[in-house]
Amino acid sequence: MFEGAKLDGYLRGALGVHGEMRIEQVAGGQSNPTYYVTYDDRRLVLRKQPAQVLPSAHAVDREYRVLRALAHSGVPVPPAILYCDDRSVVGTLFYVMERLDGRVLSDVTLPGLEPAERAAMYDAMVETLAALHALDPAAVGLADFGKPGNYFARQIGRWTKQWELSRTRDVPDLDLLAAWLPANIPQGDETRIAHGDYRLGNLLFHPTEPRVIGVLDWELSTLGHPLADVAYNCIAWHMGTGDLGPARGLMGLDLASLGIPSEHAYVARYCALTGREPIGAFHLAFALFRSAVIFEGIAARAQSGHAVAADAAAVGRYSGVFARKAVELAGIG
Repeated sequence: MFEGAKLDGYLRGALGVHGEMRIEQVAGGQSNPTYYVTYDDRRLVLRKQPAQVLPSAHAVDREYRVLRALAHSGVPVPPAILYCDDRSVVGTLFYVMERLDGRVLSDVTLPGLEPAERAAMYDAMVETLAALHALDPAAVGLADFGKPGNYFARQIGRWTKQWELSRTRDVPDLDLLAAWLPANIPQGDETRIAHGDYRLGNLLFHPTEPRVIGVLDWELSTLGHPLADVAYNCIAWHMGTGDLGPARGLMGLDLASLGIPSEHAYVARYCALTGREPIGAFHLAFALFRSAVIFEGIAARAQSGHAVAADAAAVGRYSGVFARKAVELAGIG
């Protein structure tokens, strides 16, 4: 936590807010610490970097930029208000956005809902992803938001380097993947705005309707291949309920009775909306590899005492589960 007095003074000067400031840290995040900042006349969300930052990670400035760029694009995002690069305020870079009223539903089984509502929410999720991938980056001022082309080669190199920087133990499956992935990149390329962490838990749904009102957590966004987002979004179908906390996976469940589409049906819906080809084993293996490296980074921060969340050490251990699944899908171990 940080000293609130400086932030209070900064926000009063920048936004003219009134009343007592109240701060509450949002639970569940493992990367950029997030806080509700509430005044009598304004409800805000603050996202900041953690104390320890790996190279090119935790880019809150990029989050802020993409939120501003998408404000009138048709892709629902929270209104971004201000960005602060004065580290004396809260100790790191941060930005502030409006707090929207809605539901964050991190459990992919959507307990407590009717099958028809679950189906509508999954459809809303894929429709929102298709809308994002329909945007021309240049048309929304993001032509230079990343390098066009060769996305997978560059990303594999980036995450392999991150694995080397955060390595605290041996994970042979990660080393296998780091060698296999660059040699198996599919033909064909396309550049769109890639969210980088597109999943159910990063969507804000309307309080009562199965409608997405805000796509959250853009820290990994860049110009990239749209199928990378699709594959990452599909990880839940390849995980059991105990692979990453309770009810975090769909594998082995009776999806038809739940109203949740199969992975094949979900991807087919995306392809129908976009005209793209479906994902393959490479895309899924890449998504799982990247996720496993991120978990290793979380574990490394926990080991060094700089973890964002209290369960960071436990979450970090799940990297092995993701790496093993990727190796199996790739057929290399």
